[in-house]
Amino acid sequence: MSMIVHPKTKEQQHEENLKTLRALRPLDDDFMRELFRNNMLLSQEVLRIITGKQDLVIIQQETQYDLKRLMGLRSACLDVLATDSEGRKLNLEVNRDDSTADRFRARFYSSSLDVEFLNKNQKFSELPETYVIFITENDIFKKGKPIYRIERINTDTGEPFNDGEHIIYVNGAYEGDTDIGRLMHDFRCRDADDMYFELLAERTRYLKEDPKGVSHMCKLMEDRVREEAAITEKLKAYQIALKMLERGKDTFDEIASLTSLTIEEVQELAEENNIVTV
Repeated sequence: MSMIVHPKTKEQQHEENLKTLRALRPLDDDFMRELFRNNMLLSQEVLRIITGKQDLVIIQQETQYDLKRLMGLRSACLDVLATDSEGRKLNLEVNRDDSTADRFRARFYSSSLDVEFLNKNQKFSELPETYVIFITENDIFKKGKPIYRIERINTDTGEPFNDGEHIIYVNGAYEGDTDIGRLMHDFRCRDADDMYFELLAERTRYLKEDPKGVSHMCKLMEDRVREEAAITEKLKAYQIALKMLERGKDTFDEIASLTSLTIEEVQELAEENNIVTV
């Protein structure tokens, strides 16, 4: 006998959202993006600590920045992209899953920034200096360092290549009594009262305790649930369409009508799987 699962009431879903919100930390990427959204002073403080550039001044910032010149290619959406007063581009990413902060992703993001910010007829020497920064929950290099700086060098001379590309990994598990140690402590905190840095604590307190901030975060979580449900339904539609294509008895029009996919999506699915249909 199958058990009937009743949908959650609005009140039950709201309580679940509040419980989830209380457990979030700056190391959780969805929460991190809202902490930094429209908050250049917080970004500036964090980037000064990580880069060691105490005179760094952020003049522009965007969260969830879509790299516009990658249309038709492998897409990339940056957690935080900031520009400082020297024209440097600084990309800040938070990664709880070690596998999403691998060296090839860092390489791709770094090269994508080059493509994004060099216009037609500009000289290559006009490329902006770029920083791709990953804050990882674990010490992925397992050497106990707070920060790992990746720079190109001339291996035959041992001299820096000085091409303006910088990749930095920040060890989110680091606990030393330094600014970076205290910052990573705060990134692991769920409660604003336990944080060292007031800008981070203030924004955390707003999103978790202020009615407006809480309402904003709950709406984001509800939107995410709807998006995930829509993605699940879309995947099911593709699975059904693929079975129909493999059966070879249905036209693109018929498959599209039965699965709610577009004819173009069905055609692309057939092409990707090398299926010739009627």
